[in-house]
Amino acid sequence: MKTTKSKDGTTLAYDVYGNGPPLIFVTGATCFRQFEPVLQDAKVFAEQFTVYNYDRRGRGDSTNTLPFSIEREMEDMEAMIDAAGGKANLYGHSSGAILALEAGMRFGSKVSKLALYDPAYAHNQADLNEFEELSQELYTLLDRGKNDEALSHFLEGIGTPKEVIDGMFRQSPQWAAMVALAPTLAYDIMLASNLPPIADASRLTIPTHIMVGEESPASMHEVVKQLNDAIPHAEYSTLPGQDHMPDPNVVLQILTSFFKQ
Repeated sequence: MKTTKSKDGTTLAYDVYGNGPPLIFVTGATCFRQFEPVLQDAKVFAEQFTVYNYDRRGRGDSTNTLPFSIEREMEDMEAMIDAAGGKANLYGHSSGAILALEAGMRFGSKVSKLALYDPAYAHNQADLNEFEELSQELYTLLDRGKNDEALSHFLEGIGTPKEVIDGMFRQSPQWAAMVALAPTLAYDIMLASNLPPIADASRLTIPTHIMVGEESPASMHEVVKQLNDAIPHAEYSTLPGQDHMPDPNVVLQILTSFFKQ
């Protein structure tokens, strides 16, 4: 494990795998660097890249300086880019794709290329209103310390079938670690409680590739279309047979052809 410091003193823990161009892996809700799916993704990506797999603030071995804001996460991203040598490719998944896009818009000279998978914005006002209702219910559960219920409620609210939650998730030996991270769901909700930043994205000059799983929710297909239309010269891929948790080997094919071209 390596560590670096963010601007506000938060310690960010990270691991480095592989060789090749530097790639910072920005994960989504309930993820941490030793979470099995995240670790698998990082090690697959390390076949072609030097992967910086970090714990976002409040997760894993990173600390958590309050109050939270997207500006603090941006400072974390810049600290990770600096740890990677001052310039890097960014790959963000779900709410991590929101952070990666924001970093690309803010730190253009420090970002070589940008890849996004299923960025988790609301796609229209009705979707945003529905998400805000979910958010209020989640905040209530978190305030009452009902982290287990909050996590289940969040997963179900974003479209995870109940049988998958009760089966695959709850039976996982890492469910307890995910429950412990439930308070950080408030951070991801804050990030996702927005429509895509079309005006700002239209000024993005960094080469950008946007991906969506063929079987991902329809709302994410719409978000990806909006961003693809807005970002100048963006590349766009629908990954056949993939959902919101894609096979990293399929993603790696896109990342390799895009980042190394």
